[in-house]
Amino acid sequence: MNMETETRDNKNGNLERFVDCSIRAVEGEGNERKFTLSFSSEEPYERYFGIEILSHKEGAVNLSRLKSIGVVLYNHNRDAVIGKITKAWVENERGMAEIEFDDDDASEIIRKKVAGGTLKGVSVGYRVDCWEEVKPGATSSDGKHQGPCEIATKWTPFEVSIVSVPADPTVGVGRSQEESQQEENQGTRRLYFAKKRLEINKNKATCN
Repeated sequence: MNMETETRDNKNGNLERFVDCSIRAVEGEGNERKFTLSFSSEEPYERYFGIEILSHKEGAVNLSRLKSIGVVLYNHNRDAVIGKITKAWVENERGMAEIEFDDDDASEIIRKKVAGGTLKGVSVGYRVDCWEEVKPGATSSDGKHQGPCEIATKWTPFEVSIVSVPADPTVGVGRSQEESQQEENQGTRRLYFAKKRLEINKNKATCN
């Protein structure tokens, strides 16, 4: 089972998701800079608003941005571009990509750590375009998932990152003091998300 953990929810609505997966080198002469990896799945994922599931059914994942201008970052740092995405596809309900590392010194350091097995984490940055709310006791429209959960029925990945250490919201200095404040904010955040989902789904022509 792949271990996934939330990294952060950005104020602009963009999300990130960490995937602990195997990054495989592409075999063949001249391919030493190329690797294949999985960047997403339908594994249930706990957010502040509840359980999130990324749909991978036909038409759910918009890969156009990854295919056209997709880049590979290090730790989601937009100033640390270490490669490009040469292919992107969906296979067995997983988002897949072939990446190629750049040959500058900084990118070569990361490539060697990936090739040597030191760096194994992958995180994807994405935007959800349409949501399906599945209430407690209900089943999703495709019959695959039980509520309560929120299913991203249309979503767009825009970058893939090689990450060193995923953020873990359960540890850290001052965690006990932060918990009470976070609990107080849960209701406000859920209300915000509900309004945001309605706003996103307002254009039914896009979501259907």
